[in-house]
Amino acid sequence: MPRLVDHAERRQRIIEAAWHLIADRGLEAATMREIARAAGYANGALTHYFADKEALLRAVYQHVYAATNDRAAEAVEGLRGVDALRAFCRQVLPLEELTLDEARAVLTVWGRLPADEDLAGLHAESMRAWRTSIRGWLAEGRSLGQVRTTSTDDVLADQLLAQLMGSQVMVLAGDVSGPASQEAALEDWISRLNRS
Repeated sequence: MPRLVDHAERRQRIIEAAWHLIADRGLEAATMREIARAAGYANGALTHYFADKEALLRAVYQHVYAATNDRAAEAVEGLRGVDALRAFCRQVLPLEELTLDEARAVLTVWGRLPADEDLAGLHAESMRAWRTSIRGWLAEGRSLGQVRTTSTDDVLADQLLAQLMGSQVMVLAGDVSGPASQEAALEDWISRLNRS
């Protein structure tokens, strides 16, 4: 009797292997052959799940983004306004090994945005969703008296996303002293929300 294959599990295993390989060794080392080896499959097995490397990289991006969102949803549960905003940010910033690895994988994939319209669309959709959430927490913060700045929520959301993404780039480039520095920068930005 032939063995049953769980295709969803295999696909997920390939994505996991790819993002860990990218985070550990970079995009150049993450060849389809190396990804297949890391996942425990023959090289040809990947083509049953991903048409090409670009499709796999899009899946890696979606996986990391979804994992971040899942952690963030858990972290903000029961929180409102600035407290929810802070909890969200702590899931995006590379403050621990997992989020640092995610940043490495995503930043590597970002380099492909100009050449991959589908990936660029995924990224734009992801950032729109984060902007919407950030603006929602800022509006909540205003209603709670936590946000008094005259800057618009749109401007604040863009500033915060730039700070979060910039922190990822700087940490990977070795330009930030670590989690304490990132958290201090976040707290400084948050403290300015209550200034009119």
